[in-house]
Amino acid sequence: MTAPLDVLIVGAGPTGLALATQLRAYDTPFRIVDRSLDRARESRAPAIQPRTLEMLAGSGVTDDLVDRGSTTVRLQLHLPGRLLHVPVFDVGCDDSPYPFLLFLPQSQTEAVLAERLAERAATVERGAELLSAEPRDGLVTCRLRHRDGGEEILRARYVVGCDGAHSTVRAQAGIGFRGHSYPQTFLLADLEADGLEPGAAHTFMTAAGLLFFFPLGTPATWRMIAMHPPGAPAEKVTLELLQRLADDWTTDRLTLRDPVWMTSFRLHNRGATHYRKGPFFLAGDAAHIHSPAGGQGMNTGIQDALNLGWKLAHVCRGAAPEELLETYEAERAPVGDGVRRLTDRAFTVGTNSHPALRLARTHLAPRFAPLFLRATGLRTRLFRTVSELGVNYRRGPVSRTGPRRPAAGPRAGDRLPDLPAGLQRRTSGPGYHLLLTGPLHHWARDPLTQGLVSVHHLGTDSPWPGTAHALVRPDGYVAYVARGTDLTDLWAYLDRWLPGR
Repeated sequence: MTAPLDVLIVGAGPTGLALATQLRAYDTPFRIVDRSLDRARESRAPAIQPRTLEMLAGSGVTDDLVDRGSTTVRLQLHLPGRLLHVPVFDVGCDDSPYPFLLFLPQSQTEAVLAERLAERAATVERGAELLSAEPRDGLVTCRLRHRDGGEEILRARYVVGCDGAHSTVRAQAGIGFRGHSYPQTFLLADLEADGLEPGAAHTFMTAAGLLFFFPLGTPATWRMIAMHPPGAPAEKVTLELLQRLADDWTTDRLTLRDPVWMTSFRLHNRGATHYRKGPFFLAGDAAHIHSPAGGQGMNTGIQDALNLGWKLAHVCRGAAPEELLETYEAERAPVGDGVRRLTDRAFTVGTNSHPALRLARTHLAPRFAPLFLRATGLRTRLFRTVSELGVNYRRGPVSRTGPRRPAAGPRAGDRLPDLPAGLQRRTSGPGYHLLLTGPLHHWARDPLTQGLVSVHHLGTDSPWPGTAHALVRPDGYVAYVARGTDLTDLWAYLDRWLPGR
């Protein structure tokens, strides 16, 4: 039996890889295992939201992701008798260094994260399956089976399930997974499609439902998603079936060819009853699954991981109390529940066969969609939600406002905006960041010079007016903010949540 390690990560999709990358940045001992012999080669989740790019910047992978993906994709909405060109993130993202939706196959996202791990002398142990995990004497005794059939017993302080909808970790922890399945069957294919304008995502809205074409580039030019015709008998997914749907559901002359892969699938809307139970944690699809509406799934999972990773690292090194780990569920479960509600509503509007919704898709949408595009305020709120820039932890247990609240600017629990430009990059390294604003002479000396808190003098160019101070968490959210130069309450906050600094 090997010596105990701090964290065992089960599952090496984007969520598990993001968690491993963050733990490696803190030199936290971990292992990451996956029963699959190779990473996914299909495109799967093809879009990365601005907030995910912001949070991954601290790991140094965002530039690589942007270099490999496409940031110039437009959205074309094909309505009955009307074609609308929908701007993507032209409003609502002016405080982000990544004001765009990045289109990149999930296989490439995983490749970038795995390459960064390899650069830091960490690798995924593939062909290793978790058979059991039993808490015992303050550790979790885990039994693994490797690709050669041999078994291994290891002990870990914490086990994180990033192992998908059929999570073994969730089952071993005895955590429930509640929700429902949608009745529709969907068809998916990566293929070539002649007749589509390149460089755009295409949505065809019909009485029967929605048909999507997303630009990929690799392993094929297009990702096609379509709903199997309601009431039609189940049949094998073939190119002929997909072509028939394209002919029936569009007025364009599309020719589909050269499929790389095709499959059918059912969608579910389910959430874990807990994100933590003792030494077990859940993240990504192990904690929440829902429809792909809005491109939220992979992004929410990665952000789960980046909320949890720094907390595990600080607790494992003795810098933070065990209670910090309780804040993971308190912060992320409401986000997961909100995503499930949002995607369920969007899915129902787009696919339900109720006569009123069919009428809305075929007659009301063509009439009112142009009005929506001109409603800048409404689109801003929508894009802040879809981009996940609006996620906040204002009600979280580690968000605190000092005795004197700033008159304006981000509140405790809010994401730190990139204002002035470059602020996020300055504060993206591991550890906390203390921001001091206002004239420099108000701050006689650096209140901290070492440890897990870095100090930055912003002067008068900052997100807060006047003289203020703010503590930014390792995941880029404001933990504490107050007006003035009195740091007494800040020290009390740090003594509570970072006593080992």
